[in-house]
Amino acid sequence: MSRPGCEKIIRYAFEYARINGRRKVTCMTKDNIMKITDGLFHQIFNEIAREYPDIQSNHMIIDIGAARVATRPSDFDVIVTLNLYGDILSDIAAEVTGSVGLGGSANIGSQCAMFEAVHGSAPDIAGKGVANPSGLLLGAVMMLVHIGQGDVATRLHNAWLKTIEDGIHTGDVFSQKVSLVKVGTDGFAKAVIERLGKAPQKLPAVSYAGGAPVAVISRLTPTRPANKERVGVDVFLQWRGTPEVLGELLSALNGDGLKLTMISNRGVRVWPEGIPETFCTDHWRCRFETTTPGKPVTVMHVLSLILRMSNAGLDAVKTEHLFLFDGKPGYSLGQ
Repeated sequence: MSRPGCEKIIRYAFEYARINGRRKVTCMTKDNIMKITDGLFHQIFNEIAREYPDIQSNHMIIDIGAARVATRPSDFDVIVTLNLYGDILSDIAAEVTGSVGLGGSANIGSQCAMFEAVHGSAPDIAGKGVANPSGLLLGAVMMLVHIGQGDVATRLHNAWLKTIEDGIHTGDVFSQKVSLVKVGTDGFAKAVIERLGKAPQKLPAVSYAGGAPVAVISRLTPTRPANKERVGVDVFLQWRGTPEVLGELLSALNGDGLKLTMISNRGVRVWPEGIPETFCTDHWRCRFETTTPGKPVTVMHVLSLILRMSNAGLDAVKTEHLFLFDGKPGYSLGQ
């Protein structure tokens, strides 16, 4: 994800917390391993958190963070994370409340927004009238807040809470201990309609009078483009043999200001000075870096290297160009 993309997501999370009276925003990443990508997200989170001194901020590694969401959900107010982790966390959080069928979802961009249930399709129960409509309904509540109809959203959400409180539940959350009536999709929807204008008595009622940070994304100040300098390339090869033989073959192809500096396999450096007991597959990362710092490595230099490899019978399956951004590496050690 780009820096502007990270900034939009993180700032939206803090604005949401501020407007809705939340006390804490938690960032979850795997930046102990994904140091460049997740590391950037964590770095920007820290930068933006300083602009909101009234909101507590903290960071957790996604492993323990997901476990804590499952076992101690009350520890969290707002969680901001990257797409893959968020997809997993949203289902965990929904299940903690009783069912993944309870979660609404919002996908908000600078030009448009889409609202839906957090879960995917369930073809095994399609057309049977037993699905929990709560996810779609609460997605609609998010939509109403987003377009400025907080009063309608409040009325709808409180009617839903009153239905849940009255023990009218669909099969996915029905329990003999707390539920009074088991209903299907239509029955639950009708129960919500009957309670419009009512508020829950035991569960906390909601109010969306404060609105939502609708315009936050569109008013962000564009980030100055970083100075970008290509300093090498990682070439990925499909090849069978030993690291020593591959290192010898590739070193013979040095030229055009590029020199082989490292070969790794499965994230472990195997040349030079590799460990003999490292298990190697047939997929190799071969890093070529500039021999003259300050002199640009061009696309033609990379293409010439690939051609030399091809002529030597080496099959390049992918390349990743290595760039400095404002003098800082935008790539990992790769080992």
